[in-house]
Amino acid sequence: MPLKLFNTISKEKELFKPIREDDVRMYVCGPTLYNNPHVGNFRPIVIFDVLFRLLKDIYNENKVTYVRNITDIDDKIINKSKELSQSTEELVSVYKKTFQKDLLDLNILPPTKEPSATDYIDKMILMIKDLVKTGFAYESENHVLFETNKFKDYGKLSRLSLKDIIAGARVEVAGYKKNPEDFVLWKPSKNNEPFWDSPWGKGRPGWHIECSAMSHELLGSNFDIHGGGIDLIFPHHENEIAQSTCWHGEQTAQIWMHNGFVNFSGEKMSKSLGNIATVNDLLKNYTGDVIKYSLLNAHYRQPLEFSDALLRSSQLILDKWSDSKNWNIQTINGYDQQFIDYLMDDLNTPAALMRLQTIFNLIKKDPENNELRAHFINGLKLLGIDPKDTKKELKIDVNYIENMISERSLAKESRNFDRADQIRDELQNQGIVLEDTPGGTKWKQI
Repeated sequence: MPLKLFNTISKEKELFKPIREDDVRMYVCGPTLYNNPHVGNFRPIVIFDVLFRLLKDIYNENKVTYVRNITDIDDKIINKSKELSQSTEELVSVYKKTFQKDLLDLNILPPTKEPSATDYIDKMILMIKDLVKTGFAYESENHVLFETNKFKDYGKLSRLSLKDIIAGARVEVAGYKKNPEDFVLWKPSKNNEPFWDSPWGKGRPGWHIECSAMSHELLGSNFDIHGGGIDLIFPHHENEIAQSTCWHGEQTAQIWMHNGFVNFSGEKMSKSLGNIATVNDLLKNYTGDVIKYSLLNAHYRQPLEFSDALLRSSQLILDKWSDSKNWNIQTINGYDQQFIDYLMDDLNTPAALMRLQTIFNLIKKDPENNELRAHFINGLKLLGIDPKDTKKELKIDVNYIENMISERSLAKESRNFDRADQIRDELQNQGIVLEDTPGGTKWKQI
């Protein structure tokens, strides 16, 4: 089965045909390091790591270039550095160390290149100067702004008209703009803020121009895949397309891919809402493979409901799969066809994981089947999962369990057996088994 990927621009799955089969190129927006990245930040990292592995398997190890950037200058970083009385460099350095450790713990392959925005300021200034010269951008009060109505395809990615954008208050209204929807390419730096010299005074780049400069410098004007979270469709990726296309005259990427949100208690996980779970904290109780399995447990384009129950359910599965560490198998190349077909169909990782479970069950019935064992191990490697070290001592919230047991007892007394069964199943998914005895309900961890 050929590889098909969903393109946000066409809103369809498309047959993936690289511009050059000897040089497949992918750019993914990486983290803004003003805090420890949370699980939502890691979803695109995990998803596009799987795609990177798959592309390398299809086209050859050395024929895929994957660029994932680090944003090391923006308003959030500056505000946090002021709050902590640190330089932006010191702040980013601290969080970068944690981020790099998290990547190792989740068995994420290093991208081919990992540029930092501040290393490409000269490139950004060059692009902005050209956009001003060609009339797509203008200077106003020491700002330089892109004039969106000069680009006829503005809104093509997000399917938003300028009227929709303004009505939805999706833009910053400012007196120095010709039009509310115009966006900043360069902004003046305030006192005690980082700055670079430019034709428009001391300042710094806008967020959107950073990725356009880095992707062009490292991948060229037209490459194969551009990825990121769904929240980047507008304004970030929409603005990237506008400024890049007007600068070099070509569509930036052939396929634009976006993963869905990670939700916690029904809301998007976000630092601003305060409902975050950082990978660094989760690694105190769970291994990286458990976190990775949980993030792959829903299709990447769908929202993912993240919870402790999901983590514990993933833990149970990987604990069973850890038996594979004792297998003595001969090397067999290739994959189970159904497993690889699921991945080739727009990275259907939940179906691929279910297929691995089916293969594992078949192996239990035919433990000497070397081909089945090889297909299972090869599938795990392609997903970047190694379940041999998944077990960690998990912290148990005894009060939570007892409260759930009490709620279940009340549900049974009121004959709400559906709720009672639901509570039992929720606890079992978290590794807690209930046993009803004449002396009351007992529980144990499995």
